[in-house]
Amino acid sequence: MTIRLRTIEDVNDFVAICSKYQDSDIDVKQGRQIINGKSILGIFSLNLVEPVKVIMDSENDNSKIGFYNNIQRWKAKK
Repeated sequence: MTIRLRTIEDVNDFVAICSKYQDSDIDVKQGRQIINGKSILGIFSLNLVEPVKVIMDSENDNSKIGFYNNIQRWKAKK
């Protein structure tokens, strides 16, 4: 899913959501950079003017569904 984080609060909220999924890997990708979604400093190292791609790797399908539902508010318009 491609999302857009526009404010510091958006980044804080996104990292807090990612941190709830301890059993999952969440990658935030922009160009060639791949950042851990649970790393606030890593997220701030990206160019947040541009959208980022979020990829969750989890064995638990319910976790994936819950995670992607939780980040819908940041979904980038195409």
